[in-house]
Amino acid sequence: MNKPGRFITFEGPEGAGKSTQLLLLKDYLTRNGRQCLTTREPGGTPIGEQLRQLLKHHNADEPIFDETELLLLEASRVQHVRYQIAPAVRRGVIVLCDRFYDSTTAYQGYGRKMDLERVRLLNDLAAGSCRPDLTILLDLPPEEGFKRTAARQETQNTHDRFELERLDFHYAVRNGFLEIARREPERIKIISALAAPEQIHRQIAEFVNHVI
Repeated sequence: MNKPGRFITFEGPEGAGKSTQLLLLKDYLTRNGRQCLTTREPGGTPIGEQLRQLLKHHNADEPIFDETELLLLEASRVQHVRYQIAPAVRRGVIVLCDRFYDSTTAYQGYGRKMDLERVRLLNDLAAGSCRPDLTILLDLPPEEGFKRTAARQETQNTHDRFELERLDFHYAVRNGFLEIARREPERIKIISALAAPEQIHRQIAEFVNHVI
């Protein structure tokens, strides 16, 4: 009998180390005989990746309005869930996703000050019945996140639209994540991103073992 699939998401502010921890977890699960799929939002499918490029790096004279940003994110999520995530979970795969709808609530709801109920309804519409079995929230002060993103060799001197936002925006996003986690403590586990990567990985592995 095949083992059931699981959907595990990684959340957190800029520079929190989500990508690093996601790959460490993939290696850990693969060594223990589980099939994994790593993916990200926005993105995760060919259409989603086109929307990601637009959302993160659009720099033309025509602005992307907040409502446009939100709807583009949700459109990417529809494609992602139906084309990639849900079919993989049904096959027994453990899907590890860098950001999901909690990021939309934190960035567009708390950061952009958009109506939280409207954001929730759109998240529900886009995700359908697809809900994370576990969410790892890597918490980090915005100032430390800025230091880390500035030091990244692969993105030296290039920053996306969200990284370029003011510090008060990133504080609102961080507070949003913590409020979301406060409301769903069974699903969302907070881990300090200030700890050593190996220590963070051990904590994550412990939470994941309870889920799978």
